[in-house]
Amino acid sequence: MEKILVTPRSLSNNGHPALENLREAGYEVVFAAPGKQPTEEELKAILPECCGYLAGVEPVGGDLLRSCAKLKVISRNGVGVDNVDLDAAGEMGISVEKAAGTNSRGVAELAITLMLSGVRSVPFSSGQIKAGGWERRKGFEVEGRTLGLIGCGQIGKYTTKMALGLDMKVLAYDLYPDESFNPSPDFRYASVEEIFASADIISLHCPPSDKPLIDSAGLSSMKDGVLLVNTARSGLIDEDAVLDALGSGKLFGYATDVFPKEPPEMSALIAHERVITTPHIGGFTVESVDRATQTAVDNILRVLNG
Repeated sequence: MEKILVTPRSLSNNGHPALENLREAGYEVVFAAPGKQPTEEELKAILPECCGYLAGVEPVGGDLLRSCAKLKVISRNGVGVDNVDLDAAGEMGISVEKAAGTNSRGVAELAITLMLSGVRSVPFSSGQIKAGGWERRKGFEVEGRTLGLIGCGQIGKYTTKMALGLDMKVLAYDLYPDESFNPSPDFRYASVEEIFASADIISLHCPPSDKPLIDSAGLSSMKDGVLLVNTARSGLIDEDAVLDALGSGKLFGYATDVFPKEPPEMSALIAHERVITTPHIGGFTVESVDRATQTAVDNILRVLNG
């Protein structure tokens, strides 16, 4: 019986009804490290024996893929494939599939949640009361404020509509802007430079590149007191530069759902009192997991069935 490896923590720990479709199609579903992100060694021990791979966000390097002669498809239960060596996958004839759009609503709702939690210091206030204190921090209202989006695909569009519902103005940058998307006079596309100079809150919804988008130069071009929200990828920010900007007051706060290593090691940035952290829960809703898992399974079966 041919094997299909499943590694996303939400699936390897609790399973999912959609995985039964793989079993019914005659495949054995296997797990490398149930409930946690597998290491490279754990992947090496099992992936070469598999024809399919429903992958999480763990790194999938070229050396590993070149040892996987049986592997025909890597199917992500999300849209990010920057963790996969695409060149090596191409060399080996391995199809790399995405579950496009399946977690967009969940990620957008989390971005808005982090934004509002940040401007009103909700985690800090909760922690104060639980510790027996009563220290309060003055927040600010978002009506009339400018939200800058770096990336305006499906997640960015959902975020835009929610922000407009809060009576915000929205500036969005996208490498390939959808000119048909024009939800309000309070929305328009803009350059990264204009967003950095004008936005009160900046939310990241784009893939990483070779160097961080949010570095010391970018931060210095922002207005003082910006709230930065990252539900995309940790590689988009220079952590040292963000920490310095929090210390200087250039940033009002930083809220992130993503880390270089998950679970992350404690750092000065994570421990900072103006940093809000969540454990990569953007797409971790009942609805998003259902949509993403079903799409990932369908993609595997489509490729394997030719």
